[in-house]
Amino acid sequence: MSTSEELHKRRLAVVAKGVGSVVSAYVDHAGGGTLTDVDGREWIDFASGIAVTNVGNAAPRVVEAVRAQVERFTHTCFMVAPYESYVAVCEQLIDLTPGTFEKRAALFNSGAEAVENAVKIARHATGRPAVIVFDHAYHGRTNLTMALTAKNMPYKHRFGPFAPEVYRAPMSYPLRDGGLDGAEAARRAVDVIEKQVGGSNVAAVLIEPIQGEGGFVVPAPGFLPAIAAWAKANGAVFIADEIQTGFARTGRWFASEDEGLEPDLITTAKGMGGGLPIAGVVGRADLMDAVHAGGLGGTYGGNPVACAAALAAIETMRELDLNAAARRIESVLRPALSEMAAADPGIAEVRGRGAMIAIELVLADNEPDPTRTAAVSKACHEAGLLTLTCGTYGNVLRFLPPLVISDPDLHRGLDILRRALLT
Repeated sequence: MSTSEELHKRRLAVVAKGVGSVVSAYVDHAGGGTLTDVDGREWIDFASGIAVTNVGNAAPRVVEAVRAQVERFTHTCFMVAPYESYVAVCEQLIDLTPGTFEKRAALFNSGAEAVENAVKIARHATGRPAVIVFDHAYHGRTNLTMALTAKNMPYKHRFGPFAPEVYRAPMSYPLRDGGLDGAEAARRAVDVIEKQVGGSNVAAVLIEPIQGEGGFVVPAPGFLPAIAAWAKANGAVFIADEIQTGFARTGRWFASEDEGLEPDLITTAKGMGGGLPIAGVVGRADLMDAVHAGGLGGTYGGNPVACAAALAAIETMRELDLNAAARRIESVLRPALSEMAAADPGIAEVRGRGAMIAIELVLADNEPDPTRTAAVSKACHEAGLLTLTCGTYGNVLRFLPPLVISDPDLHRGLDILRRALLT
């Protein structure tokens, strides 16, 4: 019995079955673009812990910063005895996010917490109840964020009832919405919002600039600016969920920048902390400061060790120019995937931006093909390439390599994918 098999046997005896894993191999160490399991097998990493390890799994600056902070103190709770690194992370968020207006920021533990707090802030500031989200959206696993999330299985199934006053509008999904351009898709969404909710009732419009779990759906150009303009005209807070797209993942610090958006609030997490749990909400000072003292926070929010990691991760992103690295990764992935698509009628589309790229697998007439998608992903795993599936229909293979991955590892991963597509 291998060491991974022994660990898996132990796991089955103590870990709840509701906690799943993509593979049953257990990691011993990782770095750059690879993971090595406890049996010495190397895996090429096209997952990045779901877009978390943008700077790699053991970035030297992050490791050193964490070590130094642990030696000083691990926790005081910022709400009890504050510390400089929390302030410094907020300064970085304010500096990096789009928008020249005055901003404030607050730190939390996870993407779901950030989204939940952004909604709290919007409701408090506007005095309105309704939150608009979109088809195919994913925003988290807490009760409120499950309500915001579109996909039932595995995220929402039998976990209700969910938080009220959440309304869903149609998303711009160019492959599947009949050829609507961005302006037309936005008019369709606005029509639903105005008829079913009413603009004066809307506290917030919440959207991922590129959808993550929903299938790496990239809305048609013009859709996001039109939705943001409608929110502004109706006094609603426009919230960009940049939890998966942020921190150089798409070739910019934030995906909102691609169409010149200046969201009222932005939620961040994942790649922000170099692998440690930290999240944030950053945005307009008048909105952030509308909440009474004590209304935002949490025991571990902006933990000093996580703050040290985040500052070191951001420094690494700047030093290595990981925005350029993400664009370089796209320059390798997109042509190779497009070549595969040209030879394979089952690949309906290659889409994404930077190091956030996906292919959608279909049967005839664009019918989703989740069976093949699962089989291809499994074949990749068996050959040593860590991949993830996603999408409302379970038919999208998504590729999220660390931004520090080497070209040879990228090409090795693509070779494995090519062979897997032939299975």
